[in-house]
Amino acid sequence: MTAPLPFDARPLVEPVDRATARAYVKELRRTGRAPAGIGTAGIVVGIVVGAVFLFMFGSVFVGIIGSMFAMLSSPGFGGTGAGVFAVVPLVFVVLVLVGIGFGAWRLLNGSGAERWYRLDRFARANGMTWHPVSDNPPLPGMVFGQGSARKATDVVRGARPRFVEFGNYQYTTGSGKNRTTHHWGYVAVKLSTPLPHIVLDATSNNALFGSNLPASFDRDQRLSLEGDFDRHFALYCPTGYEADALYLFTPDIMARFIDHAAALDVEIVDDWMFLYAKRQFSTLDPGTWAWLFSVVGAFLDKFAQWERWRDDRLTAGAGAGTAGSVPAGSPAGVATPDGATPLPFAAPTALLRPPPGVAPQGRRLKRGVPWGAIIVVAVFVGIWLLMQSGLLGAILTGFAR
Repeated sequence: MTAPLPFDARPLVEPVDRATARAYVKELRRTGRAPAGIGTAGIVVGIVVGAVFLFMFGSVFVGIIGSMFAMLSSPGFGGTGAGVFAVVPLVFVVLVLVGIGFGAWRLLNGSGAERWYRLDRFARANGMTWHPVSDNPPLPGMVFGQGSARKATDVVRGARPRFVEFGNYQYTTGSGKNRTTHHWGYVAVKLSTPLPHIVLDATSNNALFGSNLPASFDRDQRLSLEGDFDRHFALYCPTGYEADALYLFTPDIMARFIDHAAALDVEIVDDWMFLYAKRQFSTLDPGTWAWLFSVVGAFLDKFAQWERWRDDRLTAGAGAGTAGSVPAGSPAGVATPDGATPLPFAAPTALLRPPPGVAPQGRRLKRGVPWGAIIVVAVFVGIWLLMQSGLLGAILTGFAR
């Protein structure tokens, strides 16, 4: 067994020749390893178009904004509609300026070429491989089945001592004005045997109205563990698998999760373990990579314990073994009447251990209803309806009296 490579973050911070990085990205696109981009020429065109637009129409927008705000400040003006018309061109000008600034930043930094070049060299220095894009990755974790336009970027994969994948992931929900792109960082670790579906929802990253995870689970499946584990994680396991979860989450494993992964959401599903956070994982920050490597390393020697787990439900109802075919008292090595040679020992009447796998009832958690979000939406909808009908103003006026 080969010794692990030492963690080497130098490719993330060492000086890079921009011409070399651009040539590298050009070769990636020529060979099909990376998707075609708009390139330097496209960025330059975008900057020029934005600058020309501001030069020709910027003074017009500034005049409109000034006139509207002057109207608002005039004596006796009690309406607010002009303020809305003033904000619209102001926001438009700001967006154009932001676009020009972002284009200039990308141009000065090699249009992302340097990032790709660094990540590829970093992956190779640490015995891994880097892939720029993976469309709709076929992973069973909860974030990978949401929305549309699913895409993992800057994917770094390693195969020693087991398969592990680091990446940034995004998907889109809604449409039109309600279209939202969701971003996640993830780590996927391949296990050697399927386990029950278990979710550890970290309490440190919860949103105002509860969990930040894209799925909610039936609260009847929540299991309380000993110590202060519940202060850091809410653990969900399928009904009937409470004892199995206690076998998997021994005190030493719980301590490792608290010490190394308290800021991460964890999902165990099929033969995978996923770590999630709403931030980029595949980045040029050496500190982020050192942290993620330490998190994975903290659990590597514990996976063997998990992989000894077997689901007794897979042998429920199984019949007796082969011992029933051996007549009692038949001496070893003496042919039985049917011509079979008996075993020189007593065969078990059933399998000693179930085969690897999970019974159907343990493969997926039952989804719950996000009541907190529903109540908040209902309150806002109710207030909007009252405003539209004029009842809200009447109610407030009545209170004022």
